[in-house]
Amino acid sequence: MNALFYLLAAITICGGLAAVMLKHLVHCALATTVAFAGLALLYLQLDAQFAGFAQILVYIGAVAILIVFAILLTRGADLPKEGVFSSTWFVGLVIAAGVFAVLAWAVLESVRALPQHNAVPAVTVHDIGNALVGRYVLPLEIVALLLTAATIGAVIVAMHEKERPKP
Repeated sequence: MNALFYLLAAITICGGLAAVMLKHLVHCALATTVAFAGLALLYLQLDAQFAGFAQILVYIGAVAILIVFAILLTRGADLPKEGVFSSTWFVGLVIAAGVFAVLAWAVLESVRALPQHNAVPAVTVHDIGNALVGRYVLPLEIVALLLTAATIGAVIVAMHEKERPKP
């Protein structure tokens, strides 16, 4: 393991902790985006190009941006008045540490069940891309239409909420 791995791991963990501990919802969404970016860079460093670029395109390019837009369209960007951190940050930190401990235990226990010599997969990113625009083009287009409809629906819901007078 080299220093780059530890740097990327620290960025990912800090982004996840910030997403749990911060109080402002937009800051939490942006911290989640940082955690997603750290994971994508870890995938790319481990020579899993498809997983890394899918992480960038799907999670950073679609999910995180959709979350930020939904928050800004429906709740507004008003700043919290009682500080940046949530009052229950310690509970969130304990829950996050518990989930991390369970996942670490599961990973360490599963290492024993894996074979020692893994064969390198023969499928490349080019093959996956050809399959997506060839054999699986219809499911890809359906997912694109579904995401577009969800975005349009979020904008319509936000527009109707803005028009209603507040009591």
